[in-house]
Amino acid sequence: MVKESEKPQDWYSKYIATYTSEQRKNWYSEIADAYNKTRPRYPQQLINRVVELAELPAGANILEIGCGPGIATVPFAEYGFSMLCLEPSQEACQLARQNCAAYPSVEIQNLTFEEWELEAEKFNAVLAATSFHWVSPEIRYQKKAAALKNKGSLILLWNAGVLPPDEVYRVLDEVYQVQAPSLAEYHAKERGNQEESIKLFGQYVIDSGLFEGLIYEQLVCEITYSIEDYLALLKTYSVYIALDDEKRNYLLANLREVLENNCGNSIPASYVSAFHVAKKT
Repeated sequence: MVKESEKPQDWYSKYIATYTSEQRKNWYSEIADAYNKTRPRYPQQLINRVVELAELPAGANILEIGCGPGIATVPFAEYGFSMLCLEPSQEACQLARQNCAAYPSVEIQNLTFEEWELEAEKFNAVLAATSFHWVSPEIRYQKKAAALKNKGSLILLWNAGVLPPDEVYRVLDEVYQVQAPSLAEYHAKERGNQEESIKLFGQYVIDSGLFEGLIYEQLVCEITYSIEDYLALLKTYSVYIALDDEKRNYLLANLREVLENNCGNSIPASYVSAFHVAKKT
């Protein structure tokens, strides 16, 4: 069991204390288009495996929490599942509705999971795609379990941060060290413990006592960005969103300069795509 002191509650508590409810709901609103364009997708191989392990029947009901622009929604919708998707950002909701327009069994609601009125024991699965950590700890497990049918599945998908190769990271780190030391520390940690950080969330799920039979699997995926798209991707990460506009713009301009001087216009990168699947007890 993970000790309470080791759980990442401090981040959430600081976030709640620093930003208003309206700011939190619109956290990704200004960069919704960039998020839709540049955030990596979940490999179909991984989605297929999740559907198998969760034992989702044809026409299953899925509740998705924090669907964003529908990056994970679309591959599940392609299975023909009925999906109720909650997303607090109006801009992301609009993109999700556009991306899911071909799937009439998908409903997107502009709500947080906290605001959503519980429909008890209705869903075959509750899905959170790189959004599980945004839910209030007070309801993170209990409300999800309450929404699930007997032996329904909790599905956590994760796309970890995109990592450029070492030679690219080194030239970027020189900029971070001078202009944003906190980001230098953030990216150093990101390169060192992505997989362990993701795995810990599965342990938290089991520690809640509401789920069992946890299965974790992951893939390492390759992706290539243009400089423009890579910088747009960076702007979608919370540590960049939290910067004031002037500092962020100055930093990104300097990152652009070193990338153009050292990398041409093509940045190969990798990321870990992973899942947890557990059954309601």
